[in-house]
Amino acid sequence: MHADTPPESIHMMDASELDVPEVAFFVMRDGARPVAMGAFKVIEAGHAEIKSMHVLIEERGRGLSRLMLDHLLAEAKAAGVARLSLETGSQAMFLPARRLYEKAGFTECPPFADYRLDPMSVYMTKVLA
Repeated sequence: MHADTPPESIHMMDASELDVPEVAFFVMRDGARPVAMGAFKVIEAGHAEIKSMHVLIEERGRGLSRLMLDHLLAEAKAAGVARLSLETGSQAMFLPARRLYEKAGFTECPPFADYRLDPMSVYMTKVLA
């Protein structure tokens, strides 16, 4: 991401920012080995943002991204979230992620929370039933 994205367009949170009460953080393991992670952050009552989702490159192609996304959706809904949004990159390297989100029912939306229009970003949202 850092190779293809200008610093002002990177909205990734570091580990210390993920360790707050507003963030739910999950690790997927294959046995004892972590293979994927995901997190969402409540940004206002009933609205949360997927702040991070990553599968180790050597583990891709196993459907783990969809499993993690399904887990985040279920956990957000259980936490009372009615709308889940996200920001991802507009570059070609992010196309698989955008397709995954689209297949899960996310649609493009305007910037939300503190985001601003950015040609390097795509904003998506989903209402949780």
